[in-house]
This record gives sequence, C-alpha cells and structure tokens, in this order.
Amino acid sequence: MRKIGKLTVIGSGPSALYFLNHLSEGIPDLRDSIDSIVIFEKTALAGYGMPYHPETTDRYNRANISSEELPHLPEKFASWLQKRDREELARWGIEKEEISESEVYGRLALGEYFHNQFEVLVTRLQEAGIPVDVFTSCAVKDIEDDPEKDRIRIFTDTGTSQDFDTVVIATGHFWQAHDKPSEGFYSSPWPIFKFLPNDGEFLNHSVGTLGASLSAFDVISSLANRHGLFEETNVGMSYQPYDGTENFELVMHSSEGWLPHLQWDQVQPLRKIYRHISREKLLSLREKNGYLRLENYFDQVCRPALREAFLKDELHQVVKLISDPSYGIEEFVEEMTERHQYADPFEGMRQEFGKARDSVENHHPIHWKETLDDLMYCLNYHAELLPAEDHMLFKKIVSPFLMNVIAAMPLQSAKMLLALHEVQKVRLVAGKVKIQGAGKESGTTRVTVEDEHGSKEIEYRMFIDCSGQKPIEIEVFPFHSLAENGSVRDARADFLDQKKAEEIDADKRMSEEGVSKLRIGGIDIDAAYRVISKDGLANPRIHDLSFPHTSGLRPYSYGLQACSATAGIVVNHWLEAIKTHGPENSNLTEVSKNYHDL
Repeated sequence: MRKIGKLTVIGSGPSALYFLNHLSEGIPDLRDSIDSIVIFEKTALAGYGMPYHPETTDRYNRANISSEELPHLPEKFASWLQKRDREELARWGIEKEEISESEVYGRLALGEYFHNQFEVLVTRLQEAGIPVDVFTSCAVKDIEDDPEKDRIRIFTDTGTSQDFDTVVIATGHFWQAHDKPSEGFYSSPWPIFKFLPNDGEFLNHSVGTLGASLSAFDVISSLANRHGLFEETNVGMSYQPYDGTENFELVMHSSEGWLPHLQWDQVQPLRKIYRHISREKLLSLREKNGYLRLENYFDQVCRPALREAFLKDELHQVVKLISDPSYGIEEFVEEMTERHQYADPFEGMRQEFGKARDSVENHHPIHWKETLDDLMYCLNYHAELLPAEDHMLFKKIVSPFLMNVIAAMPLQSAKMLLALHEVQKVRLVAGKVKIQGAGKESGTTRVTVEDEHGSKEIEYRMFIDCSGQKPIEIEVFPFHSLAENGSVRDARADFLDQKKAEEIDADKRMSEEGVSKLRIGGIDIDAAYRVISKDGLANPRIHDLSFPHTSGLRPYSYGLQACSATAGIVVNHWLEAIKTHGPENSNLTEVSKNYHDL
C-alpha cells in the first residue's frame, strides 16, 4: 500500500468527525503511515456540520435522531448532556432530569456535542503522535491532482496553497446560491436566518415550501415560533397566534400529498449492512452478466425478511400479499403507500400519532419499518451492481417512498404541526410544482401546481425550496480543476437494453465508446470511495465522502449512521492494505469484506 503521508481533510462536519473517530481507533496500525493531518473548515467554528451549526440552524430546529441512534463516538450524547449545567441545557430547552438516550433534542445541542467530540478526537490523535492542524475560516477553492509526483495541491480562499499526499473530501451539504430575495424566493432553507423576520416583525402573508419533509418542518418551526406561542395542554399541544399575524400561514407543497411518517421504537437502533443476508449470499445473487437486479434482491432478500417483520407486527394481510411470488417491489410500495394515504393528511397524522407514541413510550417496535431501513441500507452499499434500468426504478418509485417512511418526524414536531393545523396556520397542497420565476405582483414568486384536476398558478411573497439535497452535477463540482482535467467523471450505469436508453431524455444519458449509459448523478467512485477519472482509473490520492457528490452510486446514504459507515469503509480499506502488505483493492467483492466491521 502507498503511504498515506501528509493527509488533509476538507470539512469538519459529521463525515469528517466520524472519519477522525475511525482513524483514532486504528492508530496502532495507521501511525507509521500518517505523517500529519490538516483539516480545512470554511466557517469560523470547526466540528459542527451544516445542519447543527449556530450560523446555519435555529434554536427551534429539532434533530431527527436520538442518542441511542448515534454511531459510536468517545462519549454518548445523553451522557455528555448530563454533564452540562442547567443554564446551558436551558438554552437548548432541555431539563436535566428528563435527559434520555431515546429522546430527540435540538440541532444546536447536537452541534455543540459534535464540536466537543471533534476536539476530543483531535487531541487523541495528537497524543498518539500524529500532528493535527485545524484551519478555520479557510475554504478550499480548488484541488489539483499531480499523478506524476503522486501529490495533491490544495488552494484556499486565503490565497495559500499546500501539497498533500492524500485528501479526504468531507464537505457535506452543497446548496447552490440561487436565492432571489427581491422575489421572495430561496433555493434552500439554509442558512435559515436569511428569511427570518427581525424581532418584533411578522410575515403577515402566506409562506410556501416546496416539499413537506423534515427540512420543510425546520422552516415551519422557525417561523411559527416567531408568530405565535406553542403550549402543552392536557390533550396535546395548542398554538396561539400573535396579534398582527392574521394572514400568516404556512403552505407545504408535496407532489404526492404526503406528510412524513412518525418516529417509532426500534429493536436495533443502529443499522447494519449485513443484518438480513450474508455478504457471500448477496454477491451470489448477481446474474451471469455481473448485475444484481432490484426485483431479485426484493424477492430473495427483502421478501423473507419483511414477511417475518410483518408477522411480528401482526399485519397478516400484508404477510399474505408478500408471500405471493408475483407480488414485487412496485406492488409493495403501492400497498404500503395506500395504507398511509388519507383524504386529509393531517387527520391521518393525528390517527397515527397514538400508535407512534405507544411505539416510542412503551417500546413497541414497528418491525417492518426497521427491517426495510436495514434492507435498503444494505442495497445502498452495493448499488453499483444495479443496471441503469433499476437505478431509474429505485429513484422513481422506491426512494420517494423511503424518504416518506424512514425519515420519520419526531413526536414533538408532529404535535406542533397538528397544533398549527388546528388553528389553520398550516396546510398541505398536493400536486407537482414548477417554479416559474418572478410573479406579476412585485416582490413575489410564481409557481404552477399540477394535479389530476389540471394546473393553477399561485404567487407567494416568500417561497422556499425544501425539496432536499440532490446529487451534484459534474458541471458544478466545487473543485473545478479535478473536473476540467478529467480527474473526476460523471457517475454512470450500464443499460441492459440499449433500446431503453433511447427512451429517456438526452441529458440523462451519455455515450461511452458508442454505448449509451445512464447518468445517475454525482461523480463516479469505487467501493472504497476513491474518485474515478475519465480513464476509468481509481485515484489512490483522493477519497470523496461527500453525500452530494456520491449519492448517485450511494442513493440511500442519508443520516449520521451512513456518515460513520462511509468513513469507516475508507479507514478499514487502508487498514486492510497495511495488514496484508498488498495493493489497495477497489473491487466491491474485496472491499465489502470489511463491511462486517462497521
């Protein structure tokens, strides 16, 4: 294995944090291979991450993960909270006596915890003899690869440059700056302060969000708390709007008319890649041409695991359906969607709230959701085995369903949403939305909403795109020299049927040696997250952990558990090469041997 040498990490959020954690655990074997570590963080504060950063998120924004679901760090979140004084906890709305590993707390509290653990890990690495330097307020503008010298040059916005042997890109979320405040349009909710009114001022008009997901609720919680008062009652929660907010309302736009599912109790809070199938069995499911078909994965892996889960949940009708060999993944998605579709989605949430509260408070797991989460997590780390046809099916049918079911809303957030709906301060509009641009009225954004009844136009004085992080295109890859020099390339997948390629839009496909391939979004990586060049070669100098860059080939890598697993794959890849004194393998068959250790 080549020596890691002088290592740089770009970014200091959760992916970088868990990368340092895995490094610290592997220090006995890695110490001789790493000369030094330099970490670049574009903000003034290191170790937080965008969703948990005080410059980005708001005191009213709630995290969507409990202490027991957080991957291992030097200290557990709940234990760390217990050591805070009451004044500090009060700033986060936390009572010391009520701290629990199963509770979900605010993003700012989680950010401070991450910051603390970051400092602990930096100190731990330094004490182990590895020099670590952290540069804050220092954004990396570009990366140049020099294969002849086997080196990487990093350029920062402070006008400096440094050479390194190995770089790990851990930049996290990437939001393109397409905001148009003069039209009341914001292309993402972050930083959330950009559209919040000044103290004492109100937005006495409708505010629209594209999406009804957890990001949309961040917008709702920040604005609603500034326009009224939430109060706990004997029957739930109430909301009292302030005077002068009579016309203030929040309008969520969802193409399917869905609200998120609610938090549930889990038997195993930490996901595991090979919980329901062995690595050897999974790889054996590949067809002669090397591809793993989505239907075959559902039939051979998902069907038996889900059948067992539905039996535990006593959903016998679904057990009967899923036992039918002709009942495939599309039918499954349709069935489980219909079971959670309501004429009034808020009334549906109200009905499901009791079941969700019973699940969490009385430790009654919802086995099928937990099982599905693990099954898709396993598939995620083998998605390069899917042909183009199955990538399209996953993106169109499976992924929206998963984001609605698995990215569950905390119970406290659901109570707030229902309280707002009770006083007609929030509503949901179903239909596909297209943002048209400036409205006819000055200072507005015009959108069209299309559903089965036709289309209509709506103008908003404030409209926020909360549709979530999308795979980054190579044209806007942040390190332009890598893209221009062919050091990175578009992620792609092969079509089994070339006729299928002719049916899709030209911008979604590419030609390679006369063969059409599907652009699946993001950049191409190997199984160890090494970037792949235009020549199809894995670059041993550059690993990319950033989800916006890699989500084409890793489409279900959301959340902090995936941050840890991704970082662990890279570190375990190095450890294996050191142990065997051999070259670094990029083949999934070899790299996946380390997945058990995650």
